[in-house]
Amino acid sequence: MKKLICIFIAFSLLLCSFSSFAAEKKTDEVYNAASKQLLSCPVPQVGSIGGEWLVIGLARAEIMPEDTADGYYKNVVAYVTEKGSAKLDRNKSTENSRVVLALTAIGKNPEDVGGYNLLQPLADFNFVKKQGINGPVWALIALDSLLYEIPDTTAKEQTTREKLIDYILEKQLQTGGWAIGEQGADPDMTGMAIQALAPYYEKNQAVKQAVDSALSFFSSIQRDDGGLSEATDSPESCAQMITALSTMGIDPEDDARFIKNGNSIVDCLLRFSLENGFAHNINGEYNQMSTEQAFYSMTAINRLRSGKSSLYDMCDLLREYDVNLDGKVDITDATLAQKAIAELETLSLRQLKIAKADSSGKVNVTFVTDTQRYIAAY
Repeated sequence: MKKLICIFIAFSLLLCSFSSFAAEKKTDEVYNAASKQLLSCPVPQVGSIGGEWLVIGLARAEIMPEDTADGYYKNVVAYVTEKGSAKLDRNKSTENSRVVLALTAIGKNPEDVGGYNLLQPLADFNFVKKQGINGPVWALIALDSLLYEIPDTTAKEQTTREKLIDYILEKQLQTGGWAIGEQGADPDMTGMAIQALAPYYEKNQAVKQAVDSALSFFSSIQRDDGGLSEATDSPESCAQMITALSTMGIDPEDDARFIKNGNSIVDCLLRFSLENGFAHNINGEYNQMSTEQAFYSMTAINRLRSGKSSLYDMCDLLREYDVNLDGKVDITDATLAQKAIAELETLSLRQLKIAKADSSGKVNVTFVTDTQRYIAAY
C-alpha cells in the first residue's frame, strides 16, 4: 500500500512539473510571437497605438532596433516642432508623460526635443490635475523614470512629487482601489496607481498602507480562473495588474495571494493570445493596442525574473560614475561627489542615484575612490 502511495505521489509531482513546464513554454511562445509581430510594425509615430507603448515595450525588452528608435525620435521631433509647443495637448498631460517615457526608454533627452522641454508642462500642477487621476499618476511615473528634476514654472501651482503622491492617495476609494471616473474601483486604474506609488513603498508609511490595501483589493476581486471580478475581462486590465505586481517585485505566478485555484492573472492574459499577439476579446481578432499592452506587461515580468529594474525604472540607462551628467566620466565627477560629501554641493535625485547615495541622501567616500579607479582604468 505504501508503495502505491509513493508511486501516486511521484506521478502527481511529475504531472505538476510537466504542467508547469508546459505553461512556461506556452508563455514564452506567446511572448516571442508578440515580439516578432511588434518588431514588424512600421516605425512608431506619436500616439497611444503604434506609438509610445510599442516603443516602451520593445526598448525595455532590449530588442528595439536602432534604426526604429532613431526613426521614432525623428517623428517625435517633427511632431513637437509642428505643434510649436512643449504642451502636446491642451487638456491631457498624459500625452507628455507618455512621450517622456518612450524617449527615456530609448536613451533620448525629453528636456530638449527640437528646442522644447517636454517636462515643462508637467510642472503645472493644475494642468496635470485637469485630466483627473490619470494625470498625476502618469506624471509621477514619467518624472521618476529617470529621476527627472521638475522644472520651475510661472503657473499658479508648482508640481512637486509630494503633491502628486498626495493627490493619488486622496483619490483612493474605501475598497482599496482607484477608479478613472466616479464608478467603483477598477483594476486598470488601480494597477496604474500602484505602479506610480511603488517607488515610495518603503519610504512613505501612507503609501505603504495605500498599496497594501490596493493589493488586498486586487486579491479579493480575483476569480478562481485567475481573472478579474468584472463580467468581461480584457488583456489591458490584466496587463495593468501584471505590471503593477512586477513593479512591486511580486511575481504574479509565484505569490499565493494572487493565485486562485491554481490560476494567476497571467493565465487570464494568455486566454486572449493569438498566433501573432493578442485579441481584445477572447476568440477575437488581432488587436494592436491589446498586443502592445500585453507585451510590455510580460516584459515587466521578465525584467523582474532577470533581476533587472522594473519596467518604468529606467535608471539602469544612466552612465555609471557620470555624476555631472555630461556623458563622460572624468575627474570632475569625482570632485563633484567629494563636494557633495563635504556638503558644498547639492546633488539632484538623478545624481544621487549615480553616486549610490544611501536612503538619507549621503554619498559614501568609497564612491569617490571607485570613480577615481574607473578613470584610471579607462
